[in-house]
Amino acid sequence: MPDIPVGAQIFDLAFHPNRPVVFTGLLTGHVKAFGYDEQGNHEAKFSLRPSKKSCRALALSEDGAQIWAAGKAKAIHTIDVETGEVSDVRAGAHDAPVNRMKRLLPNLLASGDDDGVIKLWDPRKPDAVRQYTHHFDFISDFMWLDDKKQLVATSGDGTLSVMDVRSKKMEPIAQSEDQEDELLSILPIKGGQKVVVGTQLGILSIFNRKSGWGDCVDRIPGHPQSIDALCAIPSHYPNAHSTILTGSSDGLLRAVQLLPTKLLGVIADHGEFPIERIAVDMGGEGRWVGSAGHEEVLKLTDLKEVFEDEDEEDGDGQEEDEDSDAEGGSGDEEDEEEGKQQAAPEQDVRAEEPRQASSDEEDAAEEPRKRKRKKEKDPLNAAKRKKGKNEVEADPAFFADL
Repeated sequence: MPDIPVGAQIFDLAFHPNRPVVFTGLLTGHVKAFGYDEQGNHEAKFSLRPSKKSCRALALSEDGAQIWAAGKAKAIHTIDVETGEVSDVRAGAHDAPVNRMKRLLPNLLASGDDDGVIKLWDPRKPDAVRQYTHHFDFISDFMWLDDKKQLVATSGDGTLSVMDVRSKKMEPIAQSEDQEDELLSILPIKGGQKVVVGTQLGILSIFNRKSGWGDCVDRIPGHPQSIDALCAIPSHYPNAHSTILTGSSDGLLRAVQLLPTKLLGVIADHGEFPIERIAVDMGGEGRWVGSAGHEEVLKLTDLKEVFEDEDEEDGDGQEEDEDSDAEGGSGDEEDEEEGKQQAAPEQDVRAEEPRQASSDEEDAAEEPRKRKRKKEKDPLNAAKRKKGKNEVEADPAFFADL
């Protein structure tokens, strides 16, 4: 799909959960919505500027009817998607610029600011229902664990924290040790059993929920620069539970398989512009992945072309393996028959001329036949001959001067 020009640097992007519409938050404070189709055409839906300061974070309601926008103005604006107008404003929602937002439940929204303060909001109420102040640097990303109703936050202070939204305590139930690196992005893998975190140094840190949140259990290097964004691929693709998309400061959007680690390929290239945000449409189960860097365009890449082509190649490879296995099986059968022929004393197999192979299968069958022939016995029986009682081993040159 051609790039969608938006007119300013993109800070955040969000897809409608069930319609082909993408929303962008811009440096200029604008929130712009674009519709798109499978043929690669796009059209502007609406554009509004709730604040003159930059819009850094976007979050959509469960049904996609509302979008929340926040940023440097420290306020949270509620926008009606149908009309494209601001329906509510929470002025002074934070004391510092808001850097990240995420909808957790139908009536629960989380926001994090540059000072490390996390607030939980009920959209039906004007004030925050809870506030956490255990981080001292910017909140970079959120992850929601629906099975435990826990919110996991990563921070620039080098730690991640876990908060139980059902508890009334204003402190986390767990916080990791200082990882001595800025934690920039977070994503669950392996069905939520493990968590991968992107860092400033370009290392993917793996946390195991069963082992606790104190420290990572594995560190996977490979990215040359910081990993600013992580995203899961649609669940209908093979190995979706361990394959992720990574957005790095080197401008490349990569597909990476974890445990075992394997770089599957580059999905999109933003050139020299770092990738700040990536997301997959249709609630993470669509065919388009959107990526935003510091350039003034939104890239939409077709995942169907990337992963389905790989699946076809893998299928061809499996067919070839099956063919080779079938050829190997026929060769083994012929080897067994040949072994019977060698056991018969009246037949001299070595004197038999090899028949001409008429196909590749026969060639493949001939090779193991040659390998299984017995070596010719030592005619002098030199290997088994024992040294005599008074026999002395000497070099022939010893007798030359006698």
